[in-house]
Amino acid sequence: MNKVGNIARNTSYLTMALILQKVISFSYFTILARNLGPADLGKYYFAISFTTIFAILIDLGFINFLTREIAKRQKEAGVLLGNVLSVKILLSMITAVLVVVLINFTPHDPLTKDLVYLSIACMILDSFTTTFFAVLRGFHNLKYESLTSVFFQVVVLVFGLAAMYFNLGLRMIMASLIIASLYNFIFSFWVINKKLKIKLRCLYDSQIVHSIFQISLPFAWFSIFQRVYTYLDSVLLSLFAGDYYVGIYQVAFKIIFALQFLPMAFTASLYPAMSTYWLSNRPQLKIAFERAMNYLIIISVPITAGSIILAPQIITLFKSGYQDAILPLQITMGALFFIFVNFPIGSLLNACDRQKRNTRNMLIVTIFSVLLNLILIPLWQAKGAAITVLITNFLMFGLGMVVVPQIINYNAKNNLKTLGRSILATAFMAAFINYYSTLNIFLLCLLAMIIYFFFSFALGSFKKADLAYILKSFKKSPPPINNENLE
Repeated sequence: MNKVGNIARNTSYLTMALILQKVISFSYFTILARNLGPADLGKYYFAISFTTIFAILIDLGFINFLTREIAKRQKEAGVLLGNVLSVKILLSMITAVLVVVLINFTPHDPLTKDLVYLSIACMILDSFTTTFFAVLRGFHNLKYESLTSVFFQVVVLVFGLAAMYFNLGLRMIMASLIIASLYNFIFSFWVINKKLKIKLRCLYDSQIVHSIFQISLPFAWFSIFQRVYTYLDSVLLSLFAGDYYVGIYQVAFKIIFALQFLPMAFTASLYPAMSTYWLSNRPQLKIAFERAMNYLIIISVPITAGSIILAPQIITLFKSGYQDAILPLQITMGALFFIFVNFPIGSLLNACDRQKRNTRNMLIVTIFSVLLNLILIPLWQAKGAAITVLITNFLMFGLGMVVVPQIINYNAKNNLKTLGRSILATAFMAAFINYYSTLNIFLLCLLAMIIYFFFSFALGSFKKADLAYILKSFKKSPPPINNENLE
């Protein structure tokens, strides 16, 4: 099977799995928010955000390293994984101690601290799970990761609902995440051992470990900056504004996070192939990148506009106590377009040995994010954090696009055509939403989506060949990419 076929099939499987996972996840979040209220929801997500920032100290870029290097030299997968596991076990113990010490220097109450302690277990288990799936990505296999992404959320849903039904409290709700993370860890361990026939063992070769750190360092710094950029806003909101505003902000953040399954699914499959194309097929690299940008432009433009218009109706899914989340949601959704297209840009840079430049860009964005949050959160609480998200994602897009023409013979013409057509189709969709705004929100979204894709097809944003390609990607031999469909 050619690698282009693998991209299509993996993208299709992972996209469908992530759709299910995100539907379940967002449904669970809605129930959680309605049952807890903004303040307790803020405590819950503060604990997750706090530990997630430190989780990168366990990985230090090893996941990107494994995916990229195993895609190039699959026969050495067992040796590379064994050396990474040895280092990660030591780093896990150090990081756990660090998190416990630091949370006890904050003024948070005992309940919040207990939630952080429980979240540490999730942090460690998830770190090893993503390591195992990184190996599978190096083999261009996302089937098992797709399956477990759904099962993980089902486990969280079942145990989380039970904890809420029996009024077992926030600690037991957090424990549902530990149970799901343990399942994920066991399943990924089994797949590596039984399906790939890789014997899991801890190895230590000083030369290999040195090369791992040397290659991973740019990825590590990028991931550190990315975690700080993504999760520090919730931590700062808790410290400067209180748990209530963390809960308010999480409504907007969770919606954005839930929608990221589309670029995540596409680039998860695209990234290892880009690494290969960079070595052996530069023209195909250009085609893959432009197709990814077109795909994400077509999807992100209507979601951005529709969510801004429907923000008041979306917030009604939660209790009345979340009305303060409407404006932060609208501001944050304005960043969605840049969030989506930044995925293939970042993947291109990392896959083509520009990880240092990507890391530098992330550092610049992180510095801006921290400074803006320190200024805007005390002034406008959740709205200030949302404004920071919009500004910094636009900045990340600009910094990345400067580098793209240095890697491939990129011509923005095709992508700009797609963008113009998508905006025009979105205008028709927006007019429909405004006219029929009193309809049930789910029916309204469904009809708006149909109208958007009808006009997109009529305007030539995508063609029959594109639809056929996606459908055939589920079959054994998907067709090759046709350059004519790039527009």
